[in-house]
Amino acid sequence: MTSSLGAGEPEGLFDDPTAAEPEPARGPEPLPRNGAVAADPHQPLAVRMRPRGLDEVVGQQHLLGPGTPIRQLVERDAPMSLVLWGPPGTGKTTLATVVSHVTSRRFVEISAVTDGVKRVRAEIDLARRELGMTGRQTVLFVDEVHRFNKAQQDALLPAVENRWVSFIGATTENPFFSVISPLLSRSLLLTLEPLAEDDLREVIRRALADERGLKGETGLDPAAEDHLIRLAGGDARRTLTYLEAAAMVAEPGTTVDVGVLERAVDRAAVRYDREGDQHYDVISAFIKSIRGSDADAALHYLARMIEAGEDPRFIARRLIVHASEDVGMADPTALQTAVAAAQAVEFVGLPEARINLAQAVIHLAMAPKSNAVIRAVDEAIGDVRKGLVGPVPGHLRDAHYKGAAKIGHGEGYKYAHDHPGGVVRQQYAPDNVHGREYYRPTRHGAEARFTEVLGRIRAVLRGTSRPKEN
Repeated sequence: MTSSLGAGEPEGLFDDPTAAEPEPARGPEPLPRNGAVAADPHQPLAVRMRPRGLDEVVGQQHLLGPGTPIRQLVERDAPMSLVLWGPPGTGKTTLATVVSHVTSRRFVEISAVTDGVKRVRAEIDLARRELGMTGRQTVLFVDEVHRFNKAQQDALLPAVENRWVSFIGATTENPFFSVISPLLSRSLLLTLEPLAEDDLREVIRRALADERGLKGETGLDPAAEDHLIRLAGGDARRTLTYLEAAAMVAEPGTTVDVGVLERAVDRAAVRYDREGDQHYDVISAFIKSIRGSDADAALHYLARMIEAGEDPRFIARRLIVHASEDVGMADPTALQTAVAAAQAVEFVGLPEARINLAQAVIHLAMAPKSNAVIRAVDEAIGDVRKGLVGPVPGHLRDAHYKGAAKIGHGEGYKYAHDHPGGVVRQQYAPDNVHGREYYRPTRHGAEARFTEVLGRIRAVLRGTSRPKEN
């Protein structure tokens, strides 16, 4: 895309209204208020099944419930500017068209991938004329608005600020990074979430039965429906695209099964029940492969979980636990990598976050292993549960409050920083666990040096050697 505020274009925002210029292509004309319109059978199923009113929208109830901003904006028929942020297939285009239809506004759709400033200017100019001559408002929907550069986004500002159009921008990227601040500050930001399984089942049910959809001529067996939902990944458009492909492959009047669906979308069904044996078996094999340092096997199980639709946040949580349980101090950076992968899952999401998860899997599998951390904390907890919770030594008790010194709190405490090496002979544990050693470092990886360091520290604490000078 090369369009911008380039040479040869007028310096003002709008072209001469009297200039003879072909009217740009516009989106569909608004539906009647009751939404009654015949679907074009040549359109994709996802387009034919697009909701005709807010009450038909599946999911996103946090945006569409009674009293929500978008409800009030629609019901009051007021000018508005919205930025819709969410993953693909969550209803951004749907909400934009529904807002236009139910309010009888003129609807214009611009793609930031293929259109530039000249098209934006022309559409804004037409909207301004329409508003002045007939009072009819225009919804200017900019899909993939984050692909507009700063100059192109700047071209929208006068129209948004003066309410010549009701601007709706859709983006899959964080708008705080991808949309200019002046435009974002003039718009209401609405965040869309991936559709839940129940939402996708409702989308499928409607498409199978509705006259705009498959008209009840094709069935879908439960196993194929489960597989379709796993493949969809919360994306309603993808769900309907795959369903339409399967219906075209199936014999007329038959039911789509897993085999038909596999042929239609070229994706094998991974046997995996997120609440059954496969869930637990695969995650068990996944962790044991990492523990056994087999990065290839671990990546296989990661791929199985991703393809089967496992929640990536669950995978990331298991990696965080494993980083401390099976790697621990043998490679302290393993935990940092696992936490970073979990953050990437939240920030980026699938499919891109598969790369971050894979990096964490490889790091953990290749890292030296130690279970000294989990053994240490579990042994300490075990002693506490046995009742080995003697009183805190008097010299360690809080001595900051008035009167603490009179009862001996803090008396005899040795401030470690005042002594060579920052370590001084002193009892820290209660009497009944004094001398217990919970943390026993291995000789693996970075933990090998902790073995030597810990030995020197314990010797000083117990008075069997002197600390080294700093």
